[in-house]
This record gives sequence, structure tokens and C-alpha cells, in this order.
Amino acid sequence: MKTQYYLDYNATTPVDPRVVERMIPFFSERFHNPSSFYHQAGEVMEELDAARVELARLAGANADELFFCGNGTESDNLAIFGTMLQDKKGHLITSAIEHAAVLNSCRQLQKDGYDLTILPVDGHGFVDPDDLRKAMRKDTRLVSIMWANNEIGSIQPVAELARIAHEHGALFHSDAVQAMGKIPVDVQSADVDFLSLSAHKMYGPKGLGLLFKRRGLHLRPLVFGGGHEKGLRPGTENTAAIVGAGEAARLVSTHMREETERVRLWRDDLQTRIEEKIPDILINGDREPRLPNTLNISIRHIEGESILALLETHGLALSSGSACSSKSLDPSHVLLALGRSHEDAHGSLRISLGRFTRREDLDHLMTHLPSTAERLRMISPFWQNRES
Repeated sequence: MKTQYYLDYNATTPVDPRVVERMIPFFSERFHNPSSFYHQAGEVMEELDAARVELARLAGANADELFFCGNGTESDNLAIFGTMLQDKKGHLITSAIEHAAVLNSCRQLQKDGYDLTILPVDGHGFVDPDDLRKAMRKDTRLVSIMWANNEIGSIQPVAELARIAHEHGALFHSDAVQAMGKIPVDVQSADVDFLSLSAHKMYGPKGLGLLFKRRGLHLRPLVFGGGHEKGLRPGTENTAAIVGAGEAARLVSTHMREETERVRLWRDDLQTRIEEKIPDILINGDREPRLPNTLNISIRHIEGESILALLETHGLALSSGSACSSKSLDPSHVLLALGRSHEDAHGSLRISLGRFTRREDLDHLMTHLPSTAERLRMISPFWQNRES
């Protein structure tokens, strides 16, 4: 098998070996159902409680405000539907660059008779707080704006947006799946009401999502069963994943600052090298505030999917947008929202770095990306006719 040069950390992260080691006993030796009454089950429950504390600490929350669920998508759905379905009508607001887990949830509510406002973003991917202020209504019940975008890395002014929502009597939810582990996320200073997280974006296992719900707030459950997670999300706990997520959170808390600085320097250097080597490209999103590991470019007059296919023959793994919609032939809704043309949106590449990125990964990319772009442009009618 060809060596893989992995540059798609925003799609998912490899599970840290230290996390795997922490999880292994909970598949066999410590397999017990934590809801059972015997001693071994009680010990497992203590491990879950410890993991909840570690994860809550990373988010600046109290442990009793954090709830385990199946993934980030479920967490988003629980916050959005759990708020809106408490009444048969109402208004909610989101942005044009949200992950599909949020956008499609909001659109489904719109189909069911709720009013929906989708806020635009500027050419760099930011929501204008004044646009939110103008969109607020007396019956606005929820605003859902992501903390950081998964494709271009733009970091929203969450605290200011949450304050506007609260001034008008609405609740505020933020999808922080892509932000957690890359930048500090603090629910107290941002004053959000709900926050969605996922373990597999921060070197933990897939199949575990988390929802922060501020004390005193009520959500309608979407799943009904036993009393797990205070009845909000019933179902026997995924103990191995929860323990692994707790260890992943501990490692992030310990190493985030140094990892952030390293990937930021490498990302910025990579951007400079690409701009020097490949003419006529667009950088999608602003330099700051942006996730330190994320670089999204459009190589004009060629298709991103063609670039990906050729780069994969050299062992390079990266993305043309969100992994959750990468099989779609439609251009990225995020880039269209920035004002990019369909052609430029089709020519996008998302490069995302992480904990295990090596300098040789970036050097290998730069060995092949310029020549691949040139090769594809030579056969592109758009490139040949660009000046005509």
C-alpha cells in the first residue's frame, strides 16, 4: 500500500494511541453496564463520571451540564429540535454556511411550519452581528450559529451573537464540533445555551457526540427509553468511547497551545508556498480569525475532484469540502455563500493539519500539487479561454 500523506484532519482525526490504550479494557475486562448495581458496574460509572468532568472542563462547563449522545449530528438535532418542538410554531435563525447537520435540521422544521431565517455571510465567511439583530423577532426562539466553519475555518463572534439573541429573549446554540481541540472554547465566557461537540474531531473515537445544556434549560428528548443521561438521551452508554473521549480531552488540554502554534506556522508557510508556485488561485476565508490548521483554496479553471483523484495516486489524502457531503457533485454551499462562482467553488481544496502532521507531508504535497494543477489546466478549456 502506498504511504498515505494525511491532510484531512477536519474530516476526522486518527485516534491517539494513548486514547486507544485507555479504551481497550472497556471492550472486555471492564465491559459492565454502568447502570447495573454490582461493584464492577459502579466502577465503570465512576470512569464515565471522570470522563464527563474532563470533557466539561475542556468546554468551560459544569459536569452536570454535559450529555453524551451518538455523534455531533445528533447533538445538533437534539439542541435544535429539542428547543423548537416544545411549541407548534416559532422562528429560528441560522447562517448560510452551517454544517448540514444544522442546516438540514432547520430546513426540516421550516417544512413542518416553523419560520426560518438563514443569515448571509460576507466574502470571508463571517456573520454580521447587525444582520442577526435585524433578523430577530418577538417569536424568535433559537439562534444556531457555528463556532468555526469546517471548510474555511472562519471563527464567528459567538459571544456577541449570543448576547444579541439573549437581548431579544431567544436561546443560542453553537455547533463547536470543528472548533473544540483546535482553539479554546468556553461556554461561560461566550454565554451560549447549547453547544455541540464530537470526540472524533479531537483524536477520540467515532460514535460519541456531546451536548452542553446550560443548567435550568429544558429540551424535549428525541429518543425515549430509560433514564440514562437524565432521560434526555436514553440508551446504554458507549463506555469505551466515553472513556476515550475523556482521555482525548485531557490530552487536548495539555497540548493545545503547542500544537496550535506548530500547525499555524506550517499552515501559513504552506499557503505562502502555494501562492508562490501556483498562479491564479483564491484563498477562501480570511487569515484571521481562522482555525489555525485550516487552508481552503480554489485553483481556478479546474475541478477540485480531478485534483484530488490525481493527488491520491501519490498517496495524498485531502478534501474538496466537507467530508459529509463530499460525494455530492454540487459545489460547496459554503463557498457559494462567500460569493464564489460555481466554477471556482468546484475547484476548491481543503487542506487541514493536525497533531500527527509531519513536515514531509507538506513537502510531499508541494512536490505534486503545482505539477498536478498545471497538468489539469493544460487540458482545461476554461484555462485555455481565460483571456478571451
